[in-house]
Amino acid sequence: MTTTALNSLSRASSAYLRSAMHQPIQWHEWGDEAFAAAQRANKPMLLDIGAVWCHWCHVMDRESYDDPEVAAIVNEHFIAMKVDRDERPDIDSRYQAAVSAVSGQGGWPLTAFLTPDGKPFYGGTYFPPTDGYGRPSFKRVLISIANAYKEKHGDVVEQAKMVESAIAQAESFAGRSGRISANIITAIEQSAFKMFDPQHGGFGQAPKFPHPSALDLLIEQYSRRADENLRNLIVTTLEHMANGGVYDQLAGGFHRYSVDERWVVPHFEKMCYDNSELLKNYVHAYQATGSEFFANVARDIIRWMDEWLSDRERGGFYASQDADISMDDDGDYFTWTLDEARAVLTEEEAQVAALHYDINEIGEMHHKPAKNVLYVRAPIEEIARRMSLSAERVESLLDSAKKKMYAARLQRPTPYIDKTVYVGWNSMCVSAYLEAAKVLGLDAARRFALRSLDRILAEAWKQSRLLHVVAYSDPQAHPREVAGLLEDYAATTLACLDAYESTADLSYFKFARVVGDAMIAKFFDAVSGGFFDAEPTADGKSLGVLSTRRKPLQDSPTPAGNPMAAIALLRLHHYTDDNSYRDKAEQTLELFAGVAEQFGIFVATYGISVLHFLYAPVQVVVIACTDSEQPESQATKLTGTTHAFTSVAAAAFAFNKSVLLLTANQAVAENLPPSLAATIPKLPQLNSDKSFAVLCSGASCQPPFTDASELRNALERSLKKAV
Repeated sequence: MTTTALNSLSRASSAYLRSAMHQPIQWHEWGDEAFAAAQRANKPMLLDIGAVWCHWCHVMDRESYDDPEVAAIVNEHFIAMKVDRDERPDIDSRYQAAVSAVSGQGGWPLTAFLTPDGKPFYGGTYFPPTDGYGRPSFKRVLISIANAYKEKHGDVVEQAKMVESAIAQAESFAGRSGRISANIITAIEQSAFKMFDPQHGGFGQAPKFPHPSALDLLIEQYSRRADENLRNLIVTTLEHMANGGVYDQLAGGFHRYSVDERWVVPHFEKMCYDNSELLKNYVHAYQATGSEFFANVARDIIRWMDEWLSDRERGGFYASQDADISMDDDGDYFTWTLDEARAVLTEEEAQVAALHYDINEIGEMHHKPAKNVLYVRAPIEEIARRMSLSAERVESLLDSAKKKMYAARLQRPTPYIDKTVYVGWNSMCVSAYLEAAKVLGLDAARRFALRSLDRILAEAWKQSRLLHVVAYSDPQAHPREVAGLLEDYAATTLACLDAYESTADLSYFKFARVVGDAMIAKFFDAVSGGFFDAEPTADGKSLGVLSTRRKPLQDSPTPAGNPMAAIALLRLHHYTDDNSYRDKAEQTLELFAGVAEQFGIFVATYGISVLHFLYAPVQVVVIACTDSEQPESQATKLTGTTHAFTSVAAAAFAFNKSVLLLTANQAVAENLPPSLAATIPKLPQLNSDKSFAVLCSGASCQPPFTDASELRNALERSLKKAV
């Protein structure tokens, strides 16, 4: 029995790279060794960028990179590098811009051809093993590129220079600054309405992505203006998404996107960052509309994340769940034949489930037999009418059917869970959990979020710098330190501020300030304003096109680093009264103000950051004065007046609103950030035995409230005032 020799990726950390360790390609990781080898041999470089959750990455691996004939061509003519886009988004973003400039294509797998010094001159995404579908075979592409590099070397070098120039222009924004204005909000709204699908919800045609930052902005605007057109867009989109196949009807949680305009057939991978941001959407939509449906979806997202993407023992959120078990299936784990459903249900349950989820003999997938994606086709009332049953009976049958089908699904081979703990994504999940816990009263979610943040701060903050990865998925992997990027610092600063507001524990505020200050020191451009996505190397030398500085503005798909950083600075300014934070936020927003409107919904986080800048921060501070009402560890289960105040404060949704719950003992200067230390300890009501609330807007506070309804009215007025 012979064993396949392992390539150098056996020493890699990431699950995506390690999945290729058995391939006959002589892969290199990104690093000095690969570039030195290319320059010694004067060979072009083949760069593959993908992710462990990426279906087509695995298809190309199996069809091409596992093929000895392809490997022979690659090993003879190229130096091959493989990069995990989740582990190194800084590399991915630059080469995505390059390949898009060359071919008009982007996405994963990204296949790029580089000069020996890493300059891209050609590329694409997926290349098939044989000619077809308008694409040349990968073997033909490889041989053509190898010949071109040898025979038309001057043309290749010239092309590489042109592509490098295109990368430098992508998101550089030099000299295009403008005045910060609410016009960006109007532009994003107009873009959203122009792209809105009134029949199915969402933006644009197939494939459909959820655009959570845009939805959050629109929800907040509806909260302020009660515009029925906005409400229709929000409700239509969120209801269709949650009732569609893009939502996992059995386990909860959203798949990455829908391949059709109806949200029925998804790409089945599930990402923690999609679910964190959509969790906020459904919480905020509940606040804005009062629809219990949205609250239930939010709870269901948490149910899935708790079960599948959470390190329950140590804290922390895992990165993703794969779409497939192997290349021989296409979402088999998540889909059903009618016979499979009937096998685990009673006849009556099967009838209800088939009607509700549109389970037929021939489903939406291309399998044989063609399996069904579960989505809500018929509501309970319609099924009750068709089956001559009460709605309560149908609901009971459906509930038991869901539980049985989920239990049966758990017996199937489960798609891979990438247990890598990424710092930025975890911080986003922490913030989303804390938001849901505050609004929906979910203390278990709150506790897990805080434990996860504690782990991030303990393990990712080292020697005044933040790492990008806390832990890798494969226990056999060799852990490595990957430097944190702008998004890691910005998201962690925001998570620490959210944790402070959830706990009144000053250590979280102090950590927010320390991480925010490090973000400024490492990424802020003191000359032109704005933040670079990555810090320069210590020796000033960068591999490939990493020397190109980028200032990310567009959400893709996570919130962009610059507007996140601006929001973090504005919130730090609110608590510190340190004008340098607001000044840097202003410089950042001004840098993009001249061009932002042209990007529409793709700069929604920038729009949110502008709202933070234009609207005065509004803060409700609730003081629980009596022993009987003192919250135990700031738990959400409160009684009496304190509960009434916190409920009123949490009910309204606005980006510029924050809520802080203190005991009388905590309301002393040494336990408060500077801006609150100057006001809260001086309140005469602290000597009272009754709880009260203080409403502060900007630099001024109103007299304390002892009645929750009065607080509600004053809060509504304050949230409508701009600076």
